[in-house]
Amino acid sequence: MALSEQFLEEDIHPIDIVEHLAEHHDWDFDRIGDDQIAMAVEGQWRTYSLTLAWSGYDETLRLICTFEMEPPAEKLPLLYELINAMNDQCWAGTFTYWAAQNLMVYRYGLVLAGGQVASAEQIDTMIGAAVLSAERYYPAIQLMVWGNRSPADAMQVAIAEAYGRA
Repeated sequence: MALSEQFLEEDIHPIDIVEHLAEHHDWDFDRIGDDQIAMAVEGQWRTYSLTLAWSGYDETLRLICTFEMEPPAEKLPLLYELINAMNDQCWAGTFTYWAAQNLMVYRYGLVLAGGQVASAEQIDTMIGAAVLSAERYYPAIQLMVWGNRSPADAMQVAIAEAYGRA
């Protein structure tokens, strides 16, 4: 049975779909509220924290995928250069660094304007793409921050396809 078959007849809340996906994939999750869910998804390099939130006002399902990172202050300019290079290669979603929280962040917003409904497959793909993007660029970030590579050199490791599971 396809992931979305059970939702064909229903107008279901996007976070309910995310909760179903988390159960399906056996991910740890916490339903924070009616419009928000937090999950832990294990990748090859680390476990990523994902939060999905629904805004009825904006009709947008927002995904935030984070992992902790504490680069030395002197590396921040190079980190921001690396993030710009990473974002140039991302077709969907963007990376940013939240220095106050020591978090590397991948963000994506799925706009469902006009009463559109996201399918389970669409949301599952969105989550998978977030984890795969984090997995793809994690080694480059580590090489630049801790291996003293330039952003351009560190990006060479991200050119290869990342392997892992979401």
